[in-house]
Amino acid sequence: MKILMIEDNKSVSEMMSMFFQKENWDAHFAYDGNEAVDMFNETPDDWDMITLDLNLPGKDGMEVAKEIRKVSKTVPIIMLTARDTESDQVLGLEFGADDYVTKPFSPITLIARMKAIHRRNESVAEEASKNTTAVSDDSSTSDGFDVNTGYFKLNSSTREAFLGDNEIPDLTPKEFDLLKTLASKPKQVFSREQLLEQVWDYDYFGEERTVDAHIKKLRQKIEKVGPQVIETVWGVGYKFDDSGRKVD
Repeated sequence: MKILMIEDNKSVSEMMSMFFQKENWDAHFAYDGNEAVDMFNETPDDWDMITLDLNLPGKDGMEVAKEIRKVSKTVPIIMLTARDTESDQVLGLEFGADDYVTKPFSPITLIARMKAIHRRNESVAEEASKNTTAVSDDSSTSDGFDVNTGYFKLNSSTREAFLGDNEIPDLTPKEFDLLKTLASKPKQVFSREQLLEQVWDYDYFGEERTVDAHIKKLRQKIEKVGPQVIETVWGVGYKFDDSGRKVD
């Protein structure tokens, strides 16, 4: 992988550089927000992963994430933050981060998170390619939707999801994957641990609050275009249920 680590603490960068070298990853470092945006914009299609500190000189991490997302909707961003509050985590996700790791962190844990996200992204890209090929080769496929209940529709090839005729707006890669996982098995209850494993490819490295923060943002986007279809099953997890919904 080609990594851009945006971190103003040079001792942290130097430490992670050694771990990146062991993985044979091509790591580059930016030490303030303005430098980071410039480095990314020089070759935006070349980066496989970004780690982003929240507290930066120049542009802060939130602003950097926002600038990067203007150019790329898909490059994975892991936010590194010393702030361990739900509001900061949700705000980071809102500005485009795929996940967060709270400082102080274990380098091994960060590496594991990065590998998991990269594996998942490669799997999603491969699946989308297969779906595109299947649609083009199979004349019996009329709409290209992986999930179609009449009210809810989802297309993995185009990464679009609809309630009725209204597209759910501005879904991040992880929000789309989360919605697809839930909608592919309507009414099945998924625990947070299951969602971490299936959407993030995490096992014990995962944090359940990551799931909750993504669900919160996903629900807000769904409610912009229609009734809520993601339900909380208290003490267990979440499920997708659009039964009884009708297209207006």
